[in-house]
Amino acid sequence: MTLSESETYTHLMINRGVLLAALSLAACALARPDTLVAQAIQRAMYVSVLNEAGAPVPDLGPSDFVIREDNIAREVLNVGPADEPMQIAVLVDTSQAARDDIAHMRTALPPFVAALTAGRSQVALIAIGERPTVFADYTTNPANLKKGIDRLWSIRDTGAYLLDGIIEVCQGFKKREAGRPVIVSITTEGPELSNAHHDQVLEPLRASGAAFHAITLGRPSGNMSDEMRNRNMVLDQGPKTTGGRRDDLLTSMALGGKLLELAVELTHQYRVTYARPQSLIPPERVTVAAAKPGLTARGTVIKEQQGRP
Repeated sequence: MTLSESETYTHLMINRGVLLAALSLAACALARPDTLVAQAIQRAMYVSVLNEAGAPVPDLGPSDFVIREDNIAREVLNVGPADEPMQIAVLVDTSQAARDDIAHMRTALPPFVAALTAGRSQVALIAIGERPTVFADYTTNPANLKKGIDRLWSIRDTGAYLLDGIIEVCQGFKKREAGRPVIVSITTEGPELSNAHHDQVLEPLRASGAAFHAITLGRPSGNMSDEMRNRNMVLDQGPKTTGGRRDDLLTSMALGGKLLELAVELTHQYRVTYARPQSLIPPERVTVAAAKPGLTARGTVIKEQQGRP
């Protein structure tokens, strides 16, 4: 072997080593190109799909869902029934404004909680007149919940504390490490007395991973207080951003049918798994839609610690 004057044996061996390493890396890239790019991770959503009549649509597959993160389409990997038990907090207005609606609430709630607990989901009942008060803690026993329902009465000279109730429920979800949290509120158009700003409610609500479903009874109030404006903002944005629904009923006589409709929806959801690239910055907005026309889809992103391994 002949070396030039400026070349040494060590330098030559280093150059050969670098060349061999580059060739090996190129070969690996051709064999498995995914090893050189950010590998996709899996995320999931609980999704409701309803037809024009408001009934759940069965037997859907990956091609029936369109998921976007910040308006970028993601690949749907798997679709199956959402069979994980829920932790459902039912917030009930027991303020003076609910005086004429309490009887219908007490009639409508037992079938609702029976339908939910039949699927092993836990339900809690929280009254929000005067202050948030637990009337029945999380349980799968409808008899225990019925005892709490029987205690529902409107409290004279009080307003509702819906926003405080949502904040406290979200704190409870965090402590319980709830895997599939849901909030259902039943309120009247009476005064709201919580002092919380809407951002102080929406932020922990989104962080909890809970779906928020709001039912409001009665004609819209003309009350323009700061408390009512904050409540109206939460009732508007909360369901939209968490995959829930909002229903405004002119009369509480329609409450029983609406609650059963909601129970059917909650117990017939899909768990939709999709792929997204690894990123240090999480998406600001995740949306789900049905690929077929005439269907309505809404979904709640499952928190990472709630995901399956």
